[in-house]
Amino acid sequence: MKIRFVEEAQAEFFEGIIYYEAARSGFGQRFKDKVDQCVLWIADHPQLYNIRSNGHKRINLRVFPYYIPFIVREDTLWILAIAHASKKPNYWISRRKEVF
Repeated sequence: MKIRFVEEAQAEFFEGIIYYEAARSGFGQRFKDKVDQCVLWIADHPQLYNIRSNGHKRINLRVFPYYIPFIVREDTLWILAIAHASKKPNYWISRRKEVF
């Protein structure tokens, strides 16, 4: 399965890495590793997640207060956001248009 990040999700990912690395040395790499692990897990097991009311699926990171909303289209996993759980819910929902 191909893995694609919408542009804003890629930016959020990098911002998270920078933020955590500035907060504590090594945490940026830890954040990156956790997101990478989750994305690879999703790519291997997309059927384990239920479709939510807005037509996407979601996985929560266990160590960091983030979640990853995603859509699978044909053979491509689309990452819609690397979303901080305290941000406005579904602020990223319009990004689904980039996938369709």
